[in-house]
Amino acid sequence: MNANPVELSVVIPAFNERRRLPATLKALRAHLDGRSADWELIVVDDGSTDGTGRLIRAEARAEPRIRALHSPVNRGKGHAVRTGVRASRGRLVLFTDADLATPVEELDKLLSGVDAGFGAAIGSRSGVRRHPLRELPARIGGALIRATLVPGLADTQCGFKLFDGHRARAAFEMSRIDGWGFDVEILCLFARFGWPVTEVPVRWSHQPGSKFRHRDYAAILAELVRIRRLHGGAVRRDARGLVVLLGYLLAAIAVLGRLWADPGRRYLVDGGQDQNQWEWFFAVTARAVTHLDDPLFTTLQNHPDGVNLMANTVMLGLSIPLTPVTLLFGPSVTWALVLTLGLAGTAAAWYGLMRKRLGASRTAAAVGGAFCGFAPPMISHANAHPNFVVLLVIPLLVGRLLQLTERDRVLRDGALLGLLAAYQIYLGEEALLLTATGLAVFAAAYALARPEVAHEKGGRLARGLGVAALVCLPLIAYPLARQFSGPQSYDGLIHGPWGNDAAAITGFARQSLAGHQAVPGPLDAGPTEQNAFFGWPLAALVVALLIWLRRSAVVLALGTVIGVAVLLSLGREITVYGTPTGVPGPWAVMARLPLYESVVESRLAMVAVPAVGVLLAIGIDHALALAPDRRLRLACCLALVQALLPITPKPLAAADRPATPPFFTAGLWKRYVGPGRSVVPVPPPDAADATALHWQVDAGLGFPITEGYFVGPFGPKRTGVYGAPQRPTSVLLRRARDDDAVPAIGDGERRAAMADLAFWRADLVVLGPHPRQNVLRQTLDGLFGPGRLEGGVWLWDVRKARS
Repeated sequence: MNANPVELSVVIPAFNERRRLPATLKALRAHLDGRSADWELIVVDDGSTDGTGRLIRAEARAEPRIRALHSPVNRGKGHAVRTGVRASRGRLVLFTDADLATPVEELDKLLSGVDAGFGAAIGSRSGVRRHPLRELPARIGGALIRATLVPGLADTQCGFKLFDGHRARAAFEMSRIDGWGFDVEILCLFARFGWPVTEVPVRWSHQPGSKFRHRDYAAILAELVRIRRLHGGAVRRDARGLVVLLGYLLAAIAVLGRLWADPGRRYLVDGGQDQNQWEWFFAVTARAVTHLDDPLFTTLQNHPDGVNLMANTVMLGLSIPLTPVTLLFGPSVTWALVLTLGLAGTAAAWYGLMRKRLGASRTAAAVGGAFCGFAPPMISHANAHPNFVVLLVIPLLVGRLLQLTERDRVLRDGALLGLLAAYQIYLGEEALLLTATGLAVFAAAYALARPEVAHEKGGRLARGLGVAALVCLPLIAYPLARQFSGPQSYDGLIHGPWGNDAAAITGFARQSLAGHQAVPGPLDAGPTEQNAFFGWPLAALVVALLIWLRRSAVVLALGTVIGVAVLLSLGREITVYGTPTGVPGPWAVMARLPLYESVVESRLAMVAVPAVGVLLAIGIDHALALAPDRRLRLACCLALVQALLPITPKPLAAADRPATPPFFTAGLWKRYVGPGRSVVPVPPPDAADATALHWQVDAGLGFPITEGYFVGPFGPKRTGVYGAPQRPTSVLLRRARDDDAVPAIGDGERRAAMADLAFWRADLVVLGPHPRQNVLRQTLDGLFGPGRLEGGVWLWDVRKARS
């Protein structure tokens, strides 16, 4: 950039404008003086013969911020604008016509577009009525331009455009068109380099004295042909975009490659019992679809009380559409497919948002999307929690909110927003709550930084949210009523303090290249809940970007989201390297609010993931704009690699799981279990060992089982806990398992066991392969008499004993 940079450069081409120019310069100066930013006004005399050059030079002598440039002959409007832009020093460059047909007050509208990350914000006269003799040729020309060079732009010729200064100077350096078609050439160059452009509706009025004549349409047509020959058209399949999406898919397959080696047998070992649970969810949903059962409740687990499926995040938005996959290939394949498409789809959705709505270049959007889809918290949850991996609806929601603020189509955009919100509820409510929290923080921070924009767009946004609520609520009212007040509903969820250790923010997750596989320590919350672990190089880069780009209201708002999310994730008391500091965290207040009491507080750090991804995209685009300084671009590239390489994910660990005993796969259980009667697996399935759920799935869900791994109510306050309230017999069996010793068994224990069998409506007790099988078998022999071995399991037929 030239020396002594300014915030805004205004470029005006002038040819024989002595009459109109004084009023224009006065209006511009009055408006610019009212702004806090420094500015310069560059007026380019394009070989005028009416004294325009003398007027400009006189104005420049009176006001040092006005610069006068001169062309000895009339070269054309494009040449004049190119001369002015190349000489500009502004971070932003505004081009406006000398007649000021678009009032300078419309500048604020364009600033919002560029501030949001677009390379250029161009005024659009769509909806403005012009003389029919000018309207028809303009429409034909616009259609031709869209069809051949820059698709998607309704009005390329409005003389009111705001550019990012770096990109504008780079584009105008390469431009060759001197005439009226220069606008199209510049926009074509922006499209060629992947610098997105947004159109902003502006006020416009026809001014007398226009220099454009109808015969100039022939010249423009010739210029369009030349532009096509020089730069090519923007209308072509975005093969590079497809390569980005394919890269995301391949990356997801690489992360889950050990699972895909044999999805029917492989198990993600760091996921605890969650794979068993989720495969059971997918299988139960498929059964509900094919048997026309209630998809919101089942007694196949925790018989006879059952499980409130809506309160257990079964992801009906995916498990129902994927029923054919589950039926044809099994729930294990559905599990692997959901995780893979979740990682890749989330990255792709954020890539699309950054490209189409946030104005990022392809490179910037690709990196930002990759971070959003494959950040350490995402990889951690890929071990066990698809509801925190399949987040592709979230960027669609954000995009629809942005559209609500950009155009006056409240009913359509609000309705689509409501549909997306309803669908996300059927994918994961906690993710939607965290997203809403982050968006609220962003909106508040942005409103403080740009109150005039918030005032202008707030009303339209509020109306759109109202429409969204009217559309969403009828679609979710009944399922949510069942979730919060139906059978086996609960109030809140019990979990211990689970905030992030402060040092974990800059630490490395075990699934990252720079991570470790050691025994969990003070910085390791377990492989499925490593919700921060961004690494200190990335943390340093984020801080540097926030300082560098601090003038942007969007960047300030993103920084606020990151800071608030990280602080809230520290929990009720801040801990550093495993040592409590006694300093209360802000979560101590948040946790008292409705709905938030059930949130695992460390997951608030996930709110920072998309904010960091968008910030990286903005920073990359600003670095790419420094095109002339190749050394600086190289330094920026190295900084990015150093920040992201250490947190690149490693393949998730997977191993073969033991085969299901033939007693279940061969249907031998059918000899013992009657309709509506249950099987008691030993030890009873819970969060520590849910293998019995896998056996039940391999048996075709032909029988219900007792207790299980789910979230249900406990105690008089119906507080949510993992698993069922334990009955005396299940307590006894778990004690035998945990102590590795046969407990004392007397008549009291046997009577309690008979009562429990009657409650469970059990016909059969089954002990499958287990490391402590001998102890458990002796305990069961003491309760029910000698068992017998059949189909790879020990079984006790309790039909006669129960009666």
